[in-house]
Amino acid sequence: MLLTILCFIIGGPFVDEIFQLEFIPDILLTIVFIFAIYAISLKKKYIYIGLLLAAPMLLSIWISHLVKSLHLFAIGELFGALFAGFVISLLVKFIFQKNEVTKEVIYAAVVVYLLIGIMWSFFYFMLDYFYPESFSFPKITSPTIFRYLYFSYVTLTTLGYGDVAPLTNKGGSLVILEAIIGQIYLVVIVAWLVGMHVSRRSR
Repeated sequence: MLLTILCFIIGGPFVDEIFQLEFIPDILLTIVFIFAIYAISLKKKYIYIGLLLAAPMLLSIWISHLVKSLHLFAIGELFGALFAGFVISLLVKFIFQKNEVTKEVIYAAVVVYLLIGIMWSFFYFMLDYFYPESFSFPKITSPTIFRYLYFSYVTLTTLGYGDVAPLTNKGGSLVILEAIIGQIYLVVIVAWLVGMHVSRRSR
């Protein structure tokens, strides 16, 4: 799952430009969602909930190639954010239930961090849909989903390049919340993993 997310984030724009096929990033995002469902497949109820949340998002992505409807896409983004939040909650639960640091725990911790960025990009898109011009974008680019994704990770990591910025209080509040969550998550998860590792070695 970690590899598929990285392929979506990094490879999507390059592959899209090389092959000039706008649906390639959508294929990668679909694969991310499929692997996310597989990652939470320990219980059948998780699979059913995951499918219920992921299906509207995936349908809106692929139907948008036939019918250009921002309304439909916005609904899909909402369900995408709910799905990402659901997967994040289950992975965080998995991390804190473990008694030792394993590769799976570390991978899960990284995936959670990356999913937070993806989830917030959905939030930014929805805010800009319901409240147009909530964010400023460079004039040379249009506000595509990858621009929101880029802005989300810049905010999450507190890089703050300044090329994209919130223009409203609503946008600013989302930005503040993501930056706080990103920093708190890193502090808590690193402290937890180090604490587990130290306690394991001291036994």
